[in-house]
Amino acid sequence: MPDTIRSGAAHTCTDSPTPVSSPFLASKTACWQLARLTDEQRSRILLDLAEATETHIADLLAANALDLARMESSDPRYDRLQLNEARLRDIAADLRKVAALPSPLGRTLKHSILPNGLELTRISVPFGVIGIIFEARPNVCFDCFALCLKAGSACILKGGSDAKDSCTAIVALIHEVLLRHGLPTETALLLTSHEDTDRLLSARGFVDLIIPRGSSRLISYVRENARVPVIETGAGVVHCYIDRSADLQKAIPIVVNAKTRRVSVCNALDCLIIHRDRLSDLPTICQPLFEKDVIIEADERAYLTLSQASASSLIRKADEESFGTEFLSLRMAVKVVDSLDEALEHIACYGSGHSESIVAEDEDAAHRFLLEVDAACVYHNAPTSFTDGGQFGLGAEIGISTQKLHARGPMALEEITTYKWIIKGEGQTRP
Repeated sequence: MPDTIRSGAAHTCTDSPTPVSSPFLASKTACWQLARLTDEQRSRILLDLAEATETHIADLLAANALDLARMESSDPRYDRLQLNEARLRDIAADLRKVAALPSPLGRTLKHSILPNGLELTRISVPFGVIGIIFEARPNVCFDCFALCLKAGSACILKGGSDAKDSCTAIVALIHEVLLRHGLPTETALLLTSHEDTDRLLSARGFVDLIIPRGSSRLISYVRENARVPVIETGAGVVHCYIDRSADLQKAIPIVVNAKTRRVSVCNALDCLIIHRDRLSDLPTICQPLFEKDVIIEADERAYLTLSQASASSLIRKADEESFGTEFLSLRMAVKVVDSLDEALEHIACYGSGHSESIVAEDEDAAHRFLLEVDAACVYHNAPTSFTDGGQFGLGAEIGISTQKLHARGPMALEEITTYKWIIKGEGQTRP
C-alpha cells in the first residue's frame, strides 16, 4: 500500500482528519486498478461472484441465521434482514443481469469543435470511491458492489449492526472472487463500527460520494454530519389517491399490492387518500387489507364509514402521527378529501418525494397529478411497488434518490457515473 496519495489529488487530503495510512486510501488506490479493467473483465468478476453465491448458499444462510436470532420476527426489519435460498438465487441472477448490461463508461455524452479548432468531448467516467451506509439489508452488499464495480468504482460498505454477520460473510465471498482476479480486497471494503461511520463521513479526499440507505433518522444523520457529497435515498412516505373517477376494479389490486407486497420496503404504501364521492367504496377497498392483517388508521370520515361497515378490530382512529409516517409495517393511514386540489396539498405537505400514485379514469385529473406532484416517481393506474431499478429495466439499483441534484429515482449504472471533458488542440492559445 502506498504511503501517499497520487500526485494531483494529494491537496484534497489535507482537508481530512483521516490519516493517509487509512484503508480508505487503499480503496482510492484500487480505483486506479479498476480503471485499467475492460468491461469484459468487470463482467467476468460479477459472473464468478454469481456462481460463488450459489455455491456458498449454506454458508451465507448460516451467517444470516446468527443475525436473525438476535431480532424478533415481529420486527418490521426482520423481512429486510432475512435471506433464504430463493432470495440468494435471485441475487445471483441479478448479478448476471448487471454483468450483461452495457458499460456505462467511456460513452460520448457531447462532442463539438469550436471555431478555433479545439475539439471538445464529454465522456462518462467513474465516480471513484462510493460509500454506502445502510441498515438491516445484507443484500445491499451484493447490489452495491455489483453496480460500483460495473461502473468502475470502489465501494465502502457500512452496514447496520443487525446485519453484521451476514455482511461479513458476503464481503468475505466478494474478497475471494476479487483476489482470484488479482484485485485488492479494498475494492469492496466493509466497515463495522459506529466510529467507522464518522470516519467515513469525514473522509474527504478519499471518498467521492456517500449514499445512505435506510430510515429518515439515518439519512438525516448522514446529511447533517458528512463532509463528503451525499445523495439522499430511501425514506418513502408514499400515497395513493383514489380519484372520484377511479375504476374500483383497478383500485383494489393497486392498493393491496402497493401496501402488502412487501411492507418493509421504501415503496410500500403508507397513506390511502380517497375522494369523498368514493367513500362508500372504502370498505370494499379495505376488506382485502383486513384479510392480510393491515391496521387502518382512518381520519374521522373514513373511520365512521369503515366502522359502520365492518366490525374489524384493525380499524383505528388516526392521530397526528398517522400522516407523514413511513410505517414499514402492516399499518396504513386513510385520508378523505373533497377535491383533487386537497389531495395534492396533502401529498405536498406529508410526502417525502419518493413515489406517489393516482387511480383515475379522468385524463385531466391524471394529467394534473402527474404534472404537479413533486416526487421522483409518479404513477397513474399502477402501484408504487414498481419503484425499483430492476423493474425499471436498470438491472439493479444502489438506492432510490429522493433529491434533485445529479440523480432522481432508482439509481443504477448511469446514475453512479460522472463525466469529464476531453479537449484536444493543435497548439491554439487563448487571446
